[in-house]
Amino acid sequence: MSITVTTWSLEQTSPDDLRPAAEPAADADLRIVRAEVPSAEFSRFLYTAVGGDIHWTDRLSLTHAQWQESLGRPGVETWVAYERGTPAGYVELDPQDDGVVEIVYFGLIPAFRGRRIGGHLLSYGTARAWDLAERWPGRTPTKRVWLHTCSKDGPHAMDNYLRRGFTLFDTKIEEEPESDTPGPWPGA
Repeated sequence: MSITVTTWSLEQTSPDDLRPAAEPAADADLRIVRAEVPSAEFSRFLYTAVGGDIHWTDRLSLTHAQWQESLGRPGVETWVAYERGTPAGYVELDPQDDGVVEIVYFGLIPAFRGRRIGGHLLSYGTARAWDLAERWPGRTPTKRVWLHTCSKDGPHAMDNYLRRGFTLFDTKIEEEPESDTPGPWPGA
């Protein structure tokens, strides 16, 4: 059995495109921290915790070495949101050629969705995509930030991207095999 999946690609072509969300209230105790030590284990935890219930499966077959290689490339960054010390979600940035940065993964762990954290995390992660070259000497300054989302993602994903100033540049519709939800439980 298969399902129809629509994938939308969105972009910003100037840092002025970013329309930040309001910051959480001061008493929310939300911090966003860069995971500076590439860790396949931590990255896989974030990936399955955020994407398990919305069928993120593209990385599940990667070996430990493949995860580590992907995370260890110069300029790849993972920014993690913590609420009162607990991981709430993350943004993974992947710099590409000619000043392009892709937000390859972004999302919240289910228990943290619907609490007005996602807009702030996306704003913060997008700003870090725009200033990525400042942290990586020799990288071309960012000229474009892009990402994709699909019809399997949460119901507020597309609206969040549009409200942050991303614009649509491509749409694809494909049939994919239907699969069981890979997590976060069981088998996460």
